[in-house]
Amino acid sequence: MELTAGHVWLMVAAALVLFMTPGLAFFYGGMTRAKAALNMMMMSFISIGMVGVVWVLWGASMSSGDGFMQIVGNPFATFGLEGIDTPDGLIKVGYAATFAIITVALISGAIADRAKFGAWSVFVPVWVTLVYCPLAYMVWGGGLFGPEGAVGQALGPAIDFAGGTVVHINAGVAALVLVLIIGNRKGFGKDPNHRPHNIPFVMLGAAILWFGWFGFNGGAATTAEQGGLIWVNTLAAPAAAMLGWLITERIRDGHPTSLGAASGVVAGLVAITPACANVSPVGALGLGLVAGIASALAVGLKFRWGFDDSLDVVGVHLVSGIIGTVALGFIALPTDGVGGGLFYGGGMAQMWAQLAAAGIAIAYSAILTAIIALAIHKTMGFRVSQEQETVGVDLSLHAETAYEFGVGGHGGTFQPLHDVITGKTQQDPADRPAPAGQQNESATGKESVGA
Repeated sequence: MELTAGHVWLMVAAALVLFMTPGLAFFYGGMTRAKAALNMMMMSFISIGMVGVVWVLWGASMSSGDGFMQIVGNPFATFGLEGIDTPDGLIKVGYAATFAIITVALISGAIADRAKFGAWSVFVPVWVTLVYCPLAYMVWGGGLFGPEGAVGQALGPAIDFAGGTVVHINAGVAALVLVLIIGNRKGFGKDPNHRPHNIPFVMLGAAILWFGWFGFNGGAATTAEQGGLIWVNTLAAPAAAMLGWLITERIRDGHPTSLGAASGVVAGLVAITPACANVSPVGALGLGLVAGIASALAVGLKFRWGFDDSLDVVGVHLVSGIIGTVALGFIALPTDGVGGGLFYGGGMAQMWAQLAAAGIAIAYSAILTAIIALAIHKTMGFRVSQEQETVGVDLSLHAETAYEFGVGGHGGTFQPLHDVITGKTQQDPADRPAPAGQQNESATGKESVGA
């Protein structure tokens, strides 16, 4: 098969989406404390490694093809991508893999500073296999919510062009479940040091995410007209959401913040994801504005309700994901003059389909994530010790730190946790004793030149 412009665009879009995960690493890494920045970034990077392997072996097969009860595909149908040998098929597999990678990486921000890296490395492939792949199949692979699925037949197909349910609601629910199982950080709500340590990293990460999101939303466009609409909507919604978040901060707190601007952008991107091909640019502006305001208000609920969603995964991804998914029941454009949301005279049909998709995604993700997380937590343990958390997960889990603060520091070094706790530091080369035969004999004024 000849490589076409469509193939090239999909490969570029897949590369953009893959680039989003390192962007997320910067976004999350900057939001953590300095002593947890590398661990946070590693949680994103290990997701690329784990999911990349899972997707080639069985993930792609579970997300498409003939399914079991319209819930999940057969993992052995194209195991190891056996039988998928056309450029079109392989490129689509690669593109789909990048969505699975970013989805599980999103979850990690909720449990920053306190999760065992080994436990996270087990959670990632199991969660992608049992939670992400089935939901992807139900929505995009011909399952429950598709035109031929049971829900799709009963209520009409749910609209989720790029991942409101599969990616954001799914990740947001999983994040909340993990937080409830693992527990809050030491000093949550009281320790003033639980603050972002590098806002420029956060801004850089948000910019990379926004850049990559044009591939995230636009990769599946089938016509030039649809691609243009998606591009404009992916610009409009996060722009309006950023303004909505900053206005909310200005009214509530007296000042807009850089962190608020970055978080507002992400909230708008989340909200437009399911709706990017199905709303007008003006609808995208309204959707973004609502998402920015709602998520800005929602992130504060964790302090009122007492759950430590460290980097606001629930407040941004779950809340804005639900808003973007359900809003299609109001503002979805008619297709060929038929259907559409309530505001376009389409009645309640699309609304019921969107509510069903969101509700089933929430229930499925919550139940399966709880089973997986509890199994890991009760066996190998999901949380680091209090001692490790106090020292910092960078040093205690990876034997390195993000920064070098001077002679005797630990930046970039490999040193046992015991040495750090007891105050033993690695010697500076200038302080090490010289080899025998090369020591200055200050008492006699003589030097030994050695053999």
